Amino acid sequence: MSAPVLAIANQKGGVGKTTTSVNLAACLAQQGHSVLLIDLDAQANATSGLGLEKREGGSVYRPLLGDGTLAERIQPTAVPRLSLLPSEVDLCGAEVELARMDDYLNRLKKGLDPLRDGHGYDVILLDCPPSLGILTLNAFAASDRLVVPLQCEYFALEGVAMITRVLKQVRETGINPRLELMGIVMTMFDARTRLSQNVVAEVRQHFGETVFETVIPRTTRLAEAPSFGKPIITYDPYSAGAAAYEVLATEVAKRLGLRTP
Repeated sequence: MSAPVLAIANQKGGVGKTTTSVNLAACLAQQGHSVLLIDLDAQANATSGLGLEKREGGSVYRPLLGDGTLAERIQPTAVPRLSLLPSEVDLCGAEVELARMDDYLNRLKKGLDPLRDGHGYDVILLDCPPSLGILTLNAFAASDRLVVPLQCEYFALEGVAMITRVLKQVRETGINPRLELMGIVMTMFDARTRLSQNVVAEVRQHFGETVFETVIPRTTRLAEAPSFGKPIITYDPYSAGAAAYEVLATEVAKRLGLRTP
């Protein structure tokens, strides 16, 4: 059975997208699943957040242009069963380079297809750039499901509206008719403020069960963990942030139909 591919995306920066990518991947691995995380963001925050270095030629950049394979660039991490395909600064140039190529929106899909079968992964996660550019559209074309992290703030619904509009276009134009919105993750929740509670209530009213039950809190420990190159379950396994991502991983595994090892 092919490993499902999840794109974790929001065109707005600072919503907890990479935090969710890293910690969801780590928690799924901790639960016994074999996970591959691919860092598609030239800022390489997922790469440094797992304690790996940005290395020239070590990202998806060259394989997307037809030079080598994704498989040969995958690295193990300190988290058992979690592998990473890192990013690098050169990935900034991919937007320009890919636009000149034939079938440019399906370059990542072609590279990923061999990894879905025969490599033993239970799930593949794509940490997308904070934009709706060519790399993010490549991720949408290559994915089965879309996970949208959404910050508990006033303009949250505008971000989802943009993503769902692009999702509809990706399906209707034939780029990827099978792509589905698997879930919305509410992040940076502050239980002390009425704003956070109102935003969560409003998003749930609009999207119903598409919104994950788990709400990710705004905590200092979650913010600190990347500077130590560790996911929250390694940095502070008994924190509120670790507990939240563990429950989110359980929800994601259930929606994907992954068997608990």
